[in-house]
Amino acid sequence: METIAEKIDKIKKEKNAVVLAHTYQPGEVQDIADYVGDSYGLSVKASESDADVIVFCGVRFMAETAHILSPEKRVILPTPGAGCPMADMITPDELIAMKKEYPDYQVMCYVNSTSEIKALSDVCCTSSNAMKIARHLSDSKGVLFVPDRHLGSYIQQKTDLNMVLWDGFCPTHVRIQPQDIEQARVRHPEALVLIHPEAPRSCRDLADEVLSTGGMCEFVKNSSAQQFIIATELGLIHTLQRQNPEKKYYPLSDKLLCPNMKQGSLEQVLASLEGRGGDVISLDPQIVHKARHSLVRMLELSK
Repeated sequence: METIAEKIDKIKKEKNAVVLAHTYQPGEVQDIADYVGDSYGLSVKASESDADVIVFCGVRFMAETAHILSPEKRVILPTPGAGCPMADMITPDELIAMKKEYPDYQVMCYVNSTSEIKALSDVCCTSSNAMKIARHLSDSKGVLFVPDRHLGSYIQQKTDLNMVLWDGFCPTHVRIQPQDIEQARVRHPEALVLIHPEAPRSCRDLADEVLSTGGMCEFVKNSSAQQFIIATELGLIHTLQRQNPEKKYYPLSDKLLCPNMKQGSLEQVLASLEGRGGDVISLDPQIVHKARHSLVRMLELSK
């Protein structure tokens, strides 16, 4: 009998489909994906892919981003209920009011946002390219950063930008506490602490490196260190173990699970490819047109 993975591979070839998976997805989904990466890497792959169908294993804003960058492709989210609490923490009306209060400021939105928010923004960013994008805004009178206050504070900490931060956050990363890092260092004194910029500053300041998930993968690959404490969603450890199996990885805490990311499964990927499951992404063409501007500008400024 064919395994689920074999069925997925067969249908992908028949339909010229590609499976993209975020590093926070369950290991079984990462293992059958054509590309595993962070939000920036996935955005690039979505824009460059010559596939007719993109099965996007992540959360809704990611699949919407792929649709915006490649509106001619069929983009399917295998887990229709997988949203992002942070993305829902700001509404279009709230951003419009913010822009009226600061009419001369540029809007920089984190990719963890709805398509409507991207459509109201001047430029988008991910955690891996946020600093590069910010440097291109250095001549701005000011920057409105939405929706993550922690990534915003990290940019503010590292630049001289005049920034107004929206009060959003990632429910998973704000579970990280300074004592978690202190205790992990006691347990693993030779390990480097790698933390995501969505974590609070009090925790970032205790880490050895502040990096996106893609940045963590690159850092581990090039580091002479052999042990790492990973302060982000637990799914990344599977990615790291696949890429650099000779090194050791310790989760900062077993609390760092994103329930939306963990909805993924092989069965759902297969159902999406067979046309009996998943959600085909469809957005208002005007929203797609406007949101595409902020995403394309991001890709251009990231080169």
